[in-house]
Amino acid sequence: MAGTSPTAHPRLRRLLVRGVNWLGDAVMTTPALLRLREALPETRITLLTHEKLADLWTHHPAVDSVLTFHSGENPLSIARRLRAEKFDAALILPNSARAALEASLARIPRRIGYAGGGRSLLLTHAIQRRADIVVMKKRSEVEIRQLIGGNGGGRSPLRAADQRQRGEGTAPHPSHSHHIHHYLHLATALGANPEPLAPRIEVTEFEVADAVRRFAPDPKSGERAPLFGLVPGAEYGPAKRWPAERCLSAAVEIHRRINCRWLLLGGKADTELCGQIADEAARVAGTSASIQHPAGMFVDLAGRTTLRELCALLRGCHVVLTNDTGPMHVAAAVGTPVVALFGSTSPELTAPGLPGDSRHELLRAHVACSPCFLRECPVDFRCMTGIEVRQVVEAVVARASRP
Repeated sequence: MAGTSPTAHPRLRRLLVRGVNWLGDAVMTTPALLRLREALPETRITLLTHEKLADLWTHHPAVDSVLTFHSGENPLSIARRLRAEKFDAALILPNSARAALEASLARIPRRIGYAGGGRSLLLTHAIQRRADIVVMKKRSEVEIRQLIGGNGGGRSPLRAADQRQRGEGTAPHPSHSHHIHHYLHLATALGANPEPLAPRIEVTEFEVADAVRRFAPDPKSGERAPLFGLVPGAEYGPAKRWPAERCLSAAVEIHRRINCRWLLLGGKADTELCGQIADEAARVAGTSASIQHPAGMFVDLAGRTTLRELCALLRGCHVVLTNDTGPMHVAAAVGTPVVALFGSTSPELTAPGLPGDSRHELLRAHVACSPCFLRECPVDFRCMTGIEVRQVVEAVVARASRP
């Protein structure tokens, strides 16, 4: 049940923060962690995270130590390890009952998290969500067809400019809807400042140089071409992925203009998609006299890097072209300009970096059914096919030309 304000208790010596389980969400928690560090400079902050995300927190200034768990580990096993650490309090960032159960079984005396989801009894301080929170509600196929006038079965997608003239697309959410505010609001229960900060992941210059040397050494071309990142996948599902053939067309045109080298980046689930793009790029390069140094145009690294190496390579890029996915958030958090493509999701909720950051360009086709928050499009994928190759090329080139 809800208790007195956590900040009314004696000073915290040891605080556990139960981290979230998805890469992009984890990056979006970093402003809350940084604000916690400001509010609790003498507290030892330990982050509990899935082992797949452990490398994300190397060198991070908000965290003193990291504990990990694996997918097969049960809450009781985790709780036993937590109990030995003798934490004074736990801030539970995920909304799941399981995350609250781990802290409860560990007998951590002060357990702070959002109320609801059948877990309030496991918390000592159940925090109410902000009244103006925006919920990511999935649309049904019936609702989508109603929104597009029942004509989703074969109509060619409108150009983005035409859609805006017709007034299509849902109204944007307010700037405070972004997920970073969700975590910041929870952190205020421990005295943290709710003002937003840019998400931040630490990567050293040595890590960047080493990763580039090992994964993307300069071809013997006599000149050093800038590295651009391309993230064509999205783990959540195909509704978030700009068509692969458009990714390739945009990348080839940008290479023609800038003579950049593209790093194809993603996880193991993206190896087939990235492999197809790399193979087709090689074929296109072999038939085009206008492409300079075709052998080095693409370096396919999908599934070949650790998370730490991915962070370093993203920082080593001049610009990253990406769908709304975990590496998008990482790229922005390490300081790289991002051109992000949004379709089934909302940039007001999950845009890279600090909302409104002019370093990043967010492209979307303003169609009536977007955002639907579905894994697969039940109609004609107009939210992504409405984003034109020309728009993407111009956005990336503009970002690349900035000092």
